[in-house]
Parts: sequence; C-alpha cells; structure tokens
Amino acid sequence: MRRPTPLALGVLIAVAVVALQVLLVPLFTGPAAHIAPRDLPIAVAGPPPAATGLAHQLAAEHPGAFDVTVVADAAAADTAIKDRQVYGAIVLGPAGPSLHVASAAGPTVSSLLTQAAAQLGSGQPVPVRDVVPTDPDDPRGAGFSAGFLPLAITSLLAGVLIFLVVRRRAARLATLGAYAVLAGLAGAAVLHYWLGTLPGDYLAVAGVVGLFALAVAGTVAGLGALLGRPGVVLGAVLVFLVGNALSGVSSAPELLPQPWGAFGQLLPIGAGGTLLRSVAYFDGRGGAAAVTVLAAYAIGGLILVAAGRRGLSPRPADAAAIPAPADLTREAVDAG
Repeated sequence: MRRPTPLALGVLIAVAVVALQVLLVPLFTGPAAHIAPRDLPIAVAGPPPAATGLAHQLAAEHPGAFDVTVVADAAAADTAIKDRQVYGAIVLGPAGPSLHVASAAGPTVSSLLTQAAAQLGSGQPVPVRDVVPTDPDDPRGAGFSAGFLPLAITSLLAGVLIFLVVRRRAARLATLGAYAVLAGLAGAAVLHYWLGTLPGDYLAVAGVVGLFALAVAGTVAGLGALLGRPGVVLGAVLVFLVGNALSGVSSAPELLPQPWGAFGQLLPIGAGGTLLRSVAYFDGRGGAAAVTVLAAYAIGGLILVAAGRRGLSPRPADAAAIPAPADLTREAVDAG
C-alpha cells in the first residue's frame, strides 16, 4: 500500500481539522445562541384562585417556557427555592406581585425571571428578593463558571497522562485515587479560601471537586486502557468538548435547547456543576442525581482501568518469554 505524499497528507489534515471545526462551532455556539426558558421550574404563591389564574396566564403567554407549581404562600415558595425544586417564585400579596429568586442557582435564570415578572407589574417595578444569593466575592456568578472550567481541563490532562505514562494497573489506580484527593483539597482551597468565590463547607466542596476529578480522569484513562489512544480521544471529545458545550454551568440546563440540556446533565461537567452549586449554596439539596452520575463515571472509569490492557508494560515473566533478536537470528541460522 502506497503511503500518501506529503502534499496529500497535508491536505487530509486540513480537511479533517476543518470538518472538526464545522462540528464544534455549532456545538458551542448553538446552545449559547438559543438560551431561553424551557420547562423552567418556578412557583406561584398566593390565594388559590389568583395563583392558579396566574399559572394559567403564564402557560398561555409563554407556552413551554415554565413548569409552574402553585404553593400556598411566600414561605412555601422560599422553601421550594432552597430545596432546588424551583428556580424562583412569583408571590402574590396585598401590595401586588413580588419575585423571589436564587441567583446562586444561576444568575442568568434570575435575570430572565426578573424580565418576565416585569410584565406583571402594570408599569410598576416588581420587587425582587434574592433568597439564595451568590457569594459576595462573586456577585455575578462569573467566577463560579470560570473556575469550574480549569478543573475539567486539568482532570482531562491527568487522565491522558496517567494512561500514557503510568504503565501498571495498580499504579494507575493508585494515581487516580491520589489525584482525586489532591485535586479536591487543592481545588476547594483555591476557590473557597484564596479566591473566595465559593461558600459552603470546605470539606464538602473538596469532596465534590475530588469526585468530579476522578470521574473525568478515570473515564479518560479507562477508555484509553480499553481502546488505546482512540479511547483517549473519545473520552476527551465526550467528556470535555461535548460535555462542556452542553453543561449549562454558566446558565442552567433548562435554558439550553432540549434534549441537549438534559443530556448535558448525564455527562461529568454538567453533573459536576450542578452538584457543586448544590453543595456550596444549598447544603447539598437537589444534588442526588448529579452524585449518581459522577459516581457512575468514577466507578466505571476505575473498572475500565483495572480491566483494560492497552498501554501496559509487559510483566517480567512475559518479557522473559519474548525471544531476543539475537536468539531469533541464531535459531533461523540453525534451522537453515
């Protein structure tokens, strides 16, 4: 089989990179350009006739945008927000409607709800109460999403290096465990103490970061151990490129086109962002599904690392059984 000429190889590389570009641009740009509420969970609180009427009004004026739950009063609405059952609530009171939000659940969502509630004020501003605000050192929530991306990049890099450099199963497993512990402690320390952009209990946050790091690094290293270098590429594309684009970390899964927003929560970055918000701001409420997803990737990755054979050094007994080149030459001469 003839090898391609340098010019032909160069053209093939250019075509492959452009094809990848054609796929990646809409993958990242499409969800960001079409952010809008899609079955976004909210509550309406107030007397039953008025609250039910407002729920029907929202459904008629914004079809498919909101998943509305009617609750008894402002206290019930705040409880639903703190439990991460809803993103916000419109509270009907004697002085008119007010809006309760949780900017910690997603500043973009809070802004959209504020715009939607403004239409209910009959020309008057609608009072807004932030039930669960973002950290004072990160009032716009930008630090949360910006700080989460490096955690994903370094965990991806760790998975690649563990597969390429560490050539023993036991050593790979031990390295993944050590990396998860160190990444959790160091990552949480930077976000919690150094930058001050993440509240919550330090050890709980460290546990989330460590679990996320193990899920990403273990998946990439495990796919590499099972499939070789193509597995590493597959892991990077699935876990990082696709997962980052569909994560909703900077907005919310319900603001992305569906079913891609829901699919993003089944990947480590989306689940990790959701769990970190829940633990840092909501005492872990609303994070059960995300824990399950991350644990599945972490355990699955460790199983693949333990079972895969790609990239391993031969055992001493196997190496001794392989004839040396000189022995092969001597055997060929003797046979001749």
